[in-house]
Amino acid sequence: MTKELIYPPKAPYKDVYVSDMEAYRQLQKEALANPETYWANRAEELLTWYKKWHTVMNCDMKTAHFEWFLGGELNASYNCLDRHVENGQGDKIALIWQGEQLNARKTFTYKELLQEVKNCAAMLQKHKVEKQDVVLIYMPMIPEALIAMLACARLGAIHVVVFSGFSANSLRDRLQDSGAKVIFTADGLFRNGRILSLKSNVDDALLQCEIMPHVIVVQHTHSEIDIFQNRDFWWHEEISSDANVPPEKMAAEDILFMLYTSGSTGKPKGVVHTTGGYLTFTAHTMNCVFDLRPEDIYWCTADIGWITGHTYLTYGPLLMGSTTVVFEGVPTWPEPNRYWKIIEAERATIFYTAPTVIRSLLRLGDEWPASCDLSSLRLLGSVGEPINSDAWMWYYKHIGNSRIPVVDTWWQTECGGIMISGMPYATPMKPGSASLPIPGIQVKLSKSFGETVEQNEDANLTITAPWPGIMRGLFKDSERFKSAYFSHFEGEYLSGDGAKQDEDGYYWILGRMDDVINVSGHRLGTAEIESVLAAHKAVAEAAVVGVPHAIKGEALYAYITLKSGFVGDEEMRTSLKKWVRTESGSISVPDTFQFTENLPKTRSGKTLRRILRKIATGDVGDLGDTSAIADPTTIITLIEERKELFPSK
Repeated sequence: MTKELIYPPKAPYKDVYVSDMEAYRQLQKEALANPETYWANRAEELLTWYKKWHTVMNCDMKTAHFEWFLGGELNASYNCLDRHVENGQGDKIALIWQGEQLNARKTFTYKELLQEVKNCAAMLQKHKVEKQDVVLIYMPMIPEALIAMLACARLGAIHVVVFSGFSANSLRDRLQDSGAKVIFTADGLFRNGRILSLKSNVDDALLQCEIMPHVIVVQHTHSEIDIFQNRDFWWHEEISSDANVPPEKMAAEDILFMLYTSGSTGKPKGVVHTTGGYLTFTAHTMNCVFDLRPEDIYWCTADIGWITGHTYLTYGPLLMGSTTVVFEGVPTWPEPNRYWKIIEAERATIFYTAPTVIRSLLRLGDEWPASCDLSSLRLLGSVGEPINSDAWMWYYKHIGNSRIPVVDTWWQTECGGIMISGMPYATPMKPGSASLPIPGIQVKLSKSFGETVEQNEDANLTITAPWPGIMRGLFKDSERFKSAYFSHFEGEYLSGDGAKQDEDGYYWILGRMDDVINVSGHRLGTAEIESVLAAHKAVAEAAVVGVPHAIKGEALYAYITLKSGFVGDEEMRTSLKKWVRTESGSISVPDTFQFTENLPKTRSGKTLRRILRKIATGDVGDLGDTSAIADPTTIITLIEERKELFPSK
């Protein structure tokens, strides 16, 4: 852990929510001392309510019971669209869409987006969708996907977005569990210059389902698809024109959406988020972490199939009346400067992406971002996994020109929004650290049997006070909700992630606690070793897993992607071993280094460690569900590369 501090620039505005560290400490003190008053003020400041609540919070961490803003009524669609139009912002650009194809671009003003959402809501009504019915969205990153989400919110229907990279079987499981009444999809999607099928996955999934929802299809790629009579309908033929569907008045605790997350074992969990608390917390985090303003051009690169795409691509920017950028493609097609060209073209002011994206673009060379004008940026963000200090510094220097803040954010699907992050114009930055809890959030490091956690010691990251964005449960599985998150430490939410706290109180996220490897009795966090490896001058990306070892119990197996110009040979292995031994100690040196061009990842950039562990141990007979992998050929290559390392195994 580095002690280097990089101080943020002076706030460019007078009304920044957290202007300096003194203001942060005061807000945190007030929020934790009197949470009801704090969160009530935030809900009133940031949202428009039809009816005010009579009870701010009814929460018990011990029994895992959470209710917020009881008696209050509001609507998510109204807060994202109508109120801005009513306030004279109807002609402001709400959404900029860029397709993968270079000439594909659309914009929607708030007035235009509102009308599209009304038209879609009327279409849903035509298909008998009512309040709290479930609508499943299985779509590419196209405007219709966000329109469908907001149309559901307008009617009070529950949307379930399923990542478009998931297989028919994954889709089937989510369809069956949710009991969706309507499915939104598209004929296909564009990826790396190719057209991929999407509607066929819906067809295959429904063949295995007991339910038979209506399927509404967007004609996006103009591919040939099967249309089944009385079940399938074209969006452009069904969509209403100039509809006027008023927003439904929703109770604060009515469900807004569900989102399925995959655990290491068992079926996907349907995480439930409700309207009032989720919207309050979303707006709160947009305000204090991003200082988001109506004039901002804000780009979060996440797919809407994940919680980041819900909170920080769709609801967050629109709640705050700013402009959200939506991109269908990948950062390296047709050239590795695609992201930087979009920032230049749209004059984006805030850019929020994943460390995996940063590392993958880092290894392609500094000349790509240097070829574009990134001077419009005022804030950078990182999300999804711990970021190593080397990647953080590259991001800060080459994308931010060493002049703008980087907020490294920690949170989860279950949290609804950001929990730990620096405040952009207040918190001194430590490359690789998530910094401090945001105002209103109380975290703790906990060990089994109530042991004291020492400074810089790894432990379980828990949350000890309720917050409005917390999930309300797991769909159809209240017992799993309580046992998975609230049974390990009484009165505390178990995140499942490990962390350390340094001498300044900063939190350093170590990754999942189930990614801790026990080598000769020493507990080693994979994220920590990966960070050391990634700091080597030749390494672009590293992934470390544990493999069984007859003497040590477990040994470390490292997958290494090198930067351009470096060779993965024995000399490099020796150099890496020496580096890790020097930086972290001999116990942290991996037994095996496998050099590879690519790691198996989802399209959102998450490395699939389960598969890496299987390949490392040679257990490749059954790799489980691989449908989420962006490039399936990566697996074949990794298996062949391992055979070259261990030809007799």
